Amino acid sequence: MSTPIAFAFLAASVLFIVGIKLLSSPKTARKGNLVAAAGMLIALLATLPLAHASAVNAALIGAGILVGLVIGAVGAYRVKMTAMPQMVALFNGAGGGAAALVAAIDFPAHGTQITLAIPMLFAALVGAVSLSGSLIAFAKLEGHFEKPVTSKVQQFTNAVLLLAIVSGSYILLVFGPRSDTHGLGLLIMLLVLALLFGVSMVLPIGGADMPVVISLLNSFTGLAVAADGFAISNLALIVAGTLVGSSGTLLTLSMCKAMNRPVTNVLFGAFGKASTENVSEIASGGAVKPIQADEAALLLGVARHVVIVPGYGLAVAQAQHQVRQLADELAQRGVEVSFAIHPVAGRMPGHMNVLLAEANVPYEQLVEMEAINPQMSRVDVCLVIGANDVVNPAAHEDKSSPIFGMPIIEAEKAGTVIVLKRSMGKGFAGIENRLFVRDNCRMLFGDARASLQELVTQVKGA
Repeated sequence: MSTPIAFAFLAASVLFIVGIKLLSSPKTARKGNLVAAAGMLIALLATLPLAHASAVNAALIGAGILVGLVIGAVGAYRVKMTAMPQMVALFNGAGGGAAALVAAIDFPAHGTQITLAIPMLFAALVGAVSLSGSLIAFAKLEGHFEKPVTSKVQQFTNAVLLLAIVSGSYILLVFGPRSDTHGLGLLIMLLVLALLFGVSMVLPIGGADMPVVISLLNSFTGLAVAADGFAISNLALIVAGTLVGSSGTLLTLSMCKAMNRPVTNVLFGAFGKASTENVSEIASGGAVKPIQADEAALLLGVARHVVIVPGYGLAVAQAQHQVRQLADELAQRGVEVSFAIHPVAGRMPGHMNVLLAEANVPYEQLVEMEAINPQMSRVDVCLVIGANDVVNPAAHEDKSSPIFGMPIIEAEKAGTVIVLKRSMGKGFAGIENRLFVRDNCRMLFGDARASLQELVTQVKGA
């Protein structure tokens, strides 16, 4: 590798690190995305001279860059905010698949060296797991078999697959040969087993845990990319993969902490099954109390402090602009407005932050769960829009609930709670919400976008 190319990869690596740093704050996230994208463009262009002076190779790389740019641009502009988690899952799967292909293609030629064979095989297998697992996560987010698909032999099957992968890898690496037909056949068999393991690992996980799963699979992809970088001596891949792997791992642990559950419980707990016991308890505990838009607007208009809790229903209704209009109208009347952000609200990490940023909601109004909960007893009105599980008091009241112990936004402590919902449907976790029958809770039924627009109109006319 020539010095200019080495410096180009170094520059790309620095831009990746700076981009990740800027992504840590909503104020600088957009800039961080552009900085990281510039780093990726530099890395891609620096790869062209490494095509061994072959016009065909250079043309293929150039075509790949062009196709990727077009798909990325079309996806960014056309995919709705509600489908953003699915797109993230697909892109992550594509990254894992690419890492697996690079390693699998190079393995027969360079696998004779054990120091290269180990990271190549690791990248191929982990990338394959990420690919198939991400595709299943995509399907679950699309609404297909989002409930846990479990069986009595589920964990036994996973253990057998994992044991077969580890044993086959040991045979391939230690006994070889790794460059002949037999070695290639064993490699293909291991890749198939890894793909099956990815499917078997994600199928039993409920849709409510898909944000954690996507983050975990993202870390898998990063590890596979980093291993590729070690194998082919590419600094940009090493740095980018390590960043993605470490940040994905930290984010996974952070979200599990936010749900008060270990990673093993997410992966093996089959979370997401509906609880019939909760249904009867809710039914016997009281009835929901509807409210009309004009009454809700009156309560909001005379409040001193209003907290808005956004959830996935807000994204489904594409109502982020209407909620900003309502917040602006209330602020003009001297009402203090805050947005309470739960770490796992929505269907991917940071979903609500991105949604509200798109509507230009001031970053200062976004308050994390830990900071807003101590204030909730002094809040006059808490407006819950499409959120369900993250405000469910069962998390600290019902030990039999699957979400027991999960930190929630304590909306029930507000003076009045107004919940915007289309119907009494359950949340993503598939359990009933005790908040809805509390004495201080009122339900404003209807499409969130239409309801918010009506609230804006009523507040303006008040």
